[in-house]
Amino acid sequence: METNIGFSKYGKQFQESLVQMIMEDRPFADQIEEVLNTSFFELKYLRVFVTKLFNYRKKYNVHPTSKILAAVLRTELGNHNDALQKQVRDYFARICISRVQDEKYIKETSLDFCKKQKLKEALMTSVDLIQNSSYDEVRRVIDNALNLGTDNNFGHEFLKDFELRYEIKARDPVTTGWPKVDSLMKKGLGSGELGVVIAPTGAGKSMALVHLGSHAIRAGKNIIHYTLELSEAATGQRYDSCLSEVPLSTLFARKDEVLESISDLEGSLIIKEYPTKTASCNTIRAHIEKLKKRNQKIDMIIVDYADLLRSVSNFKEKRDELGSIYEDLRAIAQENKCPLWTASQTNRTGLNAEVVTMESISEAFNKCFVADFICSISRTIRDKNANTARLFIAKNRNGPDGLVFPMFIDTSTVQLKVLAEAEAPNITPSMTPGDLASALREKYKQHRQNNKEK
Repeated sequence: METNIGFSKYGKQFQESLVQMIMEDRPFADQIEEVLNTSFFELKYLRVFVTKLFNYRKKYNVHPTSKILAAVLRTELGNHNDALQKQVRDYFARICISRVQDEKYIKETSLDFCKKQKLKEALMTSVDLIQNSSYDEVRRVIDNALNLGTDNNFGHEFLKDFELRYEIKARDPVTTGWPKVDSLMKKGLGSGELGVVIAPTGAGKSMALVHLGSHAIRAGKNIIHYTLELSEAATGQRYDSCLSEVPLSTLFARKDEVLESISDLEGSLIIKEYPTKTASCNTIRAHIEKLKKRNQKIDMIIVDYADLLRSVSNFKEKRDELGSIYEDLRAIAQENKCPLWTASQTNRTGLNAEVVTMESISEAFNKCFVADFICSISRTIRDKNANTARLFIAKNRNGPDGLVFPMFIDTSTVQLKVLAEAEAPNITPSMTPGDLASALREKYKQHRQNNKEK
């Protein structure tokens, strides 16, 4: 005979009463189903009973009556042994003629029961994970158990919350530093949103992320920049060049000029380096928690770049692994209520493409579904010689997409300028790279002059 020894506070009587409440109270069943796993019940006949009840709800989208449940139990217990069938039917017969005692107590403590059972399962799972040195996965399963049921929002009641739909929610967007792009995405990337820059090798992914971070700092935002490829010093120098417009090649000789340029900035920057494939999203989470304990305010997170992160779980397919990483990154953005920018590498089809589309994204097209905003930077060999490029808005949840804008890229000072359509030079196929460069430089000068006059 099965006994319950898991947590004496929630023994046999409690668990039987909880199952009875699930059967009798549909609204309660709706709520508890979100956090309850049938494995939490230590008596097998209760697991079988609840499984049949939830399966019916899922299949027919309706809560079963006692008569329906009786029919289900008559017809769907055949794959269980006779003793277990009798236990299920005897339990059902008992609760059909009795009332639950202490209904309020059962409802108020049901979530605590689920948390404790989830934690017990997590601890048992962790033993094997520790033996395999899967420490990030241990942290994940423990955190999932501890955070069970923390979301008490059961959704938007359409008719009752009419006015709520028309309240302007604070996205608290952070500027991209490209006015035209900002106007298309409602002033920038918003709180809890994931932005992705896709580009081939050497096309400017890291520079674009530094550009985004620099303009956020200029706007008074506090940035955390995780670098998985470049060193902290090299990344910091790129920021110095971008913020001061002093060429990378002359930074050391013009340190005083650089310091003067950045000393009045209201925002802050923390750069944290992790060697390629040594850090996971849980590593980033742990680092953020340390910063929060130091009262560090976080307005935007940059990860350069996501494809170089290590997954917290093992996947057979690379695309599934990367898809999971991007899901975790968006979760980090939501947990910290701030935007998160990262980058992704294209496959070989994007190497010399005039316009890089999402079809060229490396390994995992699934990650495109997770992101809120995706843009690509396209640079042919001709573009690199002319310091030009094209920015393609591939996905934009907050506005139009499918738009292409010419860019001017100065790699010497990490300056990336997106030209509005009206500012774009008249480019013809007959132009030499030199002519094209001159035309773009002239427009770029006009662009800077116009901004200064404003």
